Amino acid sequence: MKGLFISGSGTDVGKTFIANHLIRALNSNYRVVARKPIESDCIKTPHGLTPKDAVLLNNACASPEPIEVVCAYRFEACVSGEKASTDQGVAVTLNNLVAASRPSNTTDFVVVEGAGGLYSPIAARLLNVDLATALGLPVVVVIKDELGAINQALLSLRAAKEHNLNVIMLVLNQMSVNNLDNAQAIQAYTDAKVVVFQQDNQDEFVKTALRLVEQS
Repeated sequence: MKGLFISGSGTDVGKTFIANHLIRALNSNYRVVARKPIESDCIKTPHGLTPKDAVLLNNACASPEPIEVVCAYRFEACVSGEKASTDQGVAVTLNNLVAASRPSNTTDFVVVEGAGGLYSPIAARLLNVDLATALGLPVVVVIKDELGAINQALLSLRAAKEHNLNVIMLVLNQMSVNNLDNAQAIQAYTDAKVVVFQQDNQDEFVKTALRLVEQS
């Protein structure tokens, strides 16, 4: 299975935003499909629950799929996947999540977005790192580029290393311009490529991302 697992240091760091850009870049070389196997804080509509992140990822693909395929487990409560599923009495196992993450066609390139950080609970007694390990895909870790990013990045990298995950890129999502030099500081502690995403360096980001994927 060819693809990427997108994780981060937690919620609201821009995982979906970065995954969206990665999918659009990868569309030029692959038939890309998106998977958000479980999502909470979905929008309730007359037609059911709409998973916001999964819809954005699916729309970035050149060949979108039915949203039920992209996101198998959808919950309305704005809580962790673990609490959302257990509160609803829905049993979600690791095998369920692995199956929900796989592409329909083995030749497709799948971009799987987790829920929160590697140690965030995704289902009952399951962490995101358990799913990432089971899938065995190269990992992209997204960190919000701000004060404290170095600590968050190194904690995420340590967690990945302890589970033998292959982090091919750590993305510092620079939502606002700063002079913290976090990338240089983090790079001194890891062999994983540290890349800064800025609105004005998107072409450079795309080139770097495609090169790292090809090398993974």
